[in-house]
Amino acid sequence: MSDELDLRVSDAQREEAAVALREHCAEGRLTLEELSQRLDEAYRARTAGELAQVLRELPAEAAPRRRRSPKRFTIAIFGGVERRGRWRVPRRSFVLTLFGGSDLDLRQAEIDSDVVTIWTFALFGGADVYVPEGVEVDAAGLALFGGIDEHGADVPARPGTPLVRVRGLALFGGTDIWRVPPGGRADALELSRPSRP
Repeated sequence: MSDELDLRVSDAQREEAAVALREHCAEGRLTLEELSQRLDEAYRARTAGELAQVLRELPAEAAPRRRRSPKRFTIAIFGGVERRGRWRVPRRSFVLTLFGGSDLDLRQAEIDSDVVTIWTFALFGGADVYVPEGVEVDAAGLALFGGIDEHGADVPARPGTPLVRVRGLALFGGTDIWRVPPGGRADALELSRPSRP
């Protein structure tokens, strides 16, 4: 048995493991951050034993499980909304912030599809979106007396991770996308400080 675990794996076997990981993420067994880390492990695996470790704690076949309802709308008017931990992100979601703030932390979220689009409208307020490093982010929009900004290291996307599109309209407000390093805190103030040696 140990001889089989020492055999070298092919690119096709790595891709097969990546597909299985994505299915487990879509079913809520892995968070976006866990998916990103395990995809790294899968593409670095040289032997069957290393590749088997990538699928640790996961069932051999993905079986459907009860899913949380997706959070399509996030509305903050003269207040704030935080979405953290395990929450389900649909293919398209909308954030409305009027004189308030919204925090969307996608690191532990359940992602529904390969491409997720988050539409933000910030008027005298702000929306912060947190993603793990290594997840592709495409941000665009229109800002009048405001901003749509990206922060953090733009690490090349890991194969198999979803694309997060952020489309914003900011009027006297803003939308910020924060790339959080592994194990980092999703705190805009902490992330905006320069790192010290």
